[in-house]
Amino acid sequence: MIVVDSCGWLEFLADGRWAEEYAAYFSEPEKIVTPSIVIYEVSKKIWREQGKEKALLVAAQMQQTRIAPLDARLALAASDVSLRWGLPMADAVIYATGTEYGCKVVTSDRHFKGLPGVIFIPRND
Repeated sequence: MIVVDSCGWLEFLADGRWAEEYAAYFSEPEKIVTPSIVIYEVSKKIWREQGKEKALLVAAQMQQTRIAPLDARLALAASDVSLRWGLPMADAVIYATGTEYGCKVVTSDRHFKGLPGVIFIPRND
């Protein structure tokens, strides 16, 4: 099981420059844990840039994975992670989800670089 960060979803869905690096992680959707905040981040960006219909289609695709809701237990774990590692709220929720579900987090977000349990895909931009 893995958690794919919002930037990985966006790269993969848009067939971006680093989509190939992420493709392997999307081959088995049933092995992806998707924090509900990732659905928020990805759908918001797609809605703003490509419209509501496209955002809803992407959200439906994301729901083929195991959705991790933000409940009180996870919120407390995210608070701890945020304070320990200096992560912004959404990143703390994503990282805490990975920790709580026993998953590695796959990302290119520099906030996660060097953290335990992270598969970091560097972007040279």
